[in-house]
Amino acid sequence: MKFFHLSDLHIGVKLVNRDMREDQEYILKQIADMAAEKQPDAIVIAGDIYDKAVPSAEAVEVFDTFISQLNGAAPRAEIMIISGNHDSGTRVNLYRSVLRRQKIHMIGVPPQLPEEHIEKVTLQDGFGRVNFYLLPYVKPSVVKLILGTDDNGNNLSYDETLRRLIRREPIDTAERNVLVSHQFYLPSGKDADEVERMESEIITVGNIDQVRTDVLQPFDYAALGHIHKPMKAGSEVYRYCGTPLACSVSEAEQQKGILFVELAEKGTVRTEVLPLTPLRRVRVITGGLSEILAQTCQDFVTVVLTDKTDYDTIDLQDRIRYAFPNLLEIRRSAARRLDYSAQPVPDEELDAYALCNAFLKDLDEEEKAILREAVNAAQDGEEQA
Repeated sequence: MKFFHLSDLHIGVKLVNRDMREDQEYILKQIADMAAEKQPDAIVIAGDIYDKAVPSAEAVEVFDTFISQLNGAAPRAEIMIISGNHDSGTRVNLYRSVLRRQKIHMIGVPPQLPEEHIEKVTLQDGFGRVNFYLLPYVKPSVVKLILGTDDNGNNLSYDETLRRLIRREPIDTAERNVLVSHQFYLPSGKDADEVERMESEIITVGNIDQVRTDVLQPFDYAALGHIHKPMKAGSEVYRYCGTPLACSVSEAEQQKGILFVELAEKGTVRTEVLPLTPLRRVRVITGGLSEILAQTCQDFVTVVLTDKTDYDTIDLQDRIRYAFPNLLEIRRSAARRLDYSAQPVPDEELDAYALCNAFLKDLDEEEKAILREAVNAAQDGEEQA
């Protein structure tokens, strides 16, 4: 059984206010061309189809074209898609039963009623059955009707929520099983702060959404979404493929790709990274003005000036923009942080909790806990909007 693992398309994303439609269409067409060459049995998209819960008409059009391209490139492949935390699960779930008959499985919401279970798609090859469990992004509050609450009547932790959801499933471990999931899985023994996160990811205060990877043990492969940098979640067979295209400057120079996974007999899994080449790279170019201007290119560029000369602001911007037509921003190095761009550059990157904490000052531990809860509730509300 051979399948593509991709995730975090973030269709409609803007890069420092730059429209990325042309670049996204280019990279998605490249994936479709790979499907035509490799002819996978399945194509898995592990969440965050769109960058916003209510995508623009243009973003929906890009996604529609991509699915049509995939269907034409690999007409025998089952296409399996789950919603991520950036998506509206209800919208993704539309026409679920109709699309299933066309070999397109779009699963937007997790099981919420006692009689419901994780959507399972079963395929067959020469080694037997392969069961794909399609689990969209899960919040404990959404599934508490079937999973219950803790001893104090509060929502379960994300970790316990995922454990109970998976325990509900009659998984036959003699067969090959694949989980498609969009959560923050943390390898056992690792601290959340050790995992490098990108600026374009939504990060909860205190990393309350972390789930330990030992919950994935019943599965032969876990096709994961949510983390934007390609990485293994503590195992060769628990993988984040990352975004197919850089969504922030923090992803500059990352080699993007998709995973080509082959399941042979039970216990044998092979993975291959299929590298993607962007229309325009995301780069950070650092140096003195003359050094920087010598590197003129068409890529998306953040310029970091290191020399201490006081340049004429208008002339400086014009010269740099002429050299880099797709300029994202101009910064000064840390030694002398004067920003000549229209984009304000904060002294440091702070999340919502840290900003509130810095503003309110001198909170005790109980007040900090209340603040964390309020910030997480506000972020959850934004995602659901």
